[in-house]
Order: sequence, then C-alpha cells, then structure tokens
Amino acid sequence: MIFFDAYAIVEIINGNKNYEKFKEEIILTNTLHLAEVFYSLLKNFGEKKAGQIINNLDFEFIEISEDIAIESAKFKFENKDKKFSYSDCIGYTSAVKEGIIFLTGDKEFEGFDGVEFVK
Repeated sequence: MIFFDAYAIVEIINGNKNYEKFKEEIILTNTLHLAEVFYSLLKNFGEKKAGQIINNLDFEFIEISEDIAIESAKFKFENKDKKFSYSDCIGYTSAVKEGIIFLTGDKEFEGFDGVEFVK
C-alpha cells in the first residue's frame, strides 16, 4: 500500500500523467489530507462538483493517534529548516509507522527514506 498526500491526490484528480500508475490504487490517507484536497476542489470546481469528485474516489483512512501526533511534531522539529506542513509530517510519520511508501510531489521530501517523489 501507499500513503497519498494531498498533492498526490490532487495530481491524480487532475490527470497528471506522472501519477498514472497510481490512479487505480486505493487512496490511503488521513482526514487532514482529505480536507486539503476538498479545499482545493472547492476553489477550482465549487462545492457540488468537489463533492462528486470526492465521492468517486476510493479512500481508506489511517487514524491520527496520539503517538503519531507526537512523533510528527518531533519530525517537524528535527526538520525545522524545511517547510513541512503538519499534515505532511503526520502523513509521513503514519507511512513510516505502517511500513509503507509516502507518495508526494513536495520537493522538501525528495531523498527521504520511504518516499516516492513524483512531480
């Protein structure tokens, strides 16, 4: 399985050819990334179309536990020179804990263990 960050999900929705190989995967993410995706869709398509798009995707969610929240804060602190969002820190930490790949187009993650960086 693969953890999809918001950037990856939006790129799949937008038909980015570089994400073609991931479009049939179940979208494993968390509710913070879902909120980011829905916000992006609201800006671009309005509420009705955003809802339709979300309803046509196959999501599974990883719960954000207390342990993940604390580990994510530590990761963000250890990498404070980078501009990581909390949601991406939580996503990355969740992926590491689950032993799965973190899929992102965020250049700050390029070269990190367990990351598949796709632009």
